[in-house]
Order: sequence, then C-alpha cells, then structure tokens
Amino acid sequence: QVQLVESGGASVQPGGSLRLSCVVSGSIIRFNDMGWYRQAPGKQRELVASITGSFSTKYADSVKGRFTISRDNARNTVYLQMNSLKPEDTAVYYCNMYYNGLNYWGKGTLVTVSS
Repeated sequence: QVQLVESGGASVQPGGSLRLSCVVSGSIIRFNDMGWYRQAPGKQRELVASITGSFSTKYADSVKGRFTISRDNARNTVYLQMNSLKPEDTAVYYCNMYYNGLNYWGKGTLVTVSS
C-alpha cells in the first residue's frame, strides 16, 4: 500500500523558513513525478512545485525564488525548502506522487505564517 507522510509544518513569522518533508512507503519514487500542493482556507488546492524523475522542476509564480523542491531517491523522500515566507503562504501543504496513472496524496501538514 502506497503511503505519503508529510512533516515539517509549523507556525512561523513572516520572513522565516521551513523545510517540509514527504516520506513515501510502498513504492519507489525514483522514476515518479512528485509534487507539493497547498490549499488555503476557502481556496482551491494549487500546485506549488513539482519535480520529475529526471529532476526537472517547476514552480508556481508566487513561490519562484523563495521555494525549492528536491528529492532524495535513496531515502524515498521529497522536500520543499521554503524561505522568505509570507502570510499568503499559509495553507495545508500536501505531497503528491503520480504513479501508474494514479495520483497519491498525503494527509497534509499545516504551515501558518503570521506575526
């Protein structure tokens, strides 16, 4: 059974940094596209960043230059380094894996940016 477990969410002040982790079990992530999504209260879930099996990355315009997605295939883990956090980054962050035509999701980790 494939499971994705996120961690690293916290409450931080504007300008702060966090690193989110997503550990995958039940599947090897090496060749899979992975992504981080977020959903703020009252808003639709949106793609924040993605990374392919060949390490090609994409970012939402709102986070370019501040967030970095990376993967450690040996640890079956995907990371999201978030710097210069803003109040509008407040959301539940979800890890996603696209595998064999299916999307798998974690349960999310809450990031709150507030002074």
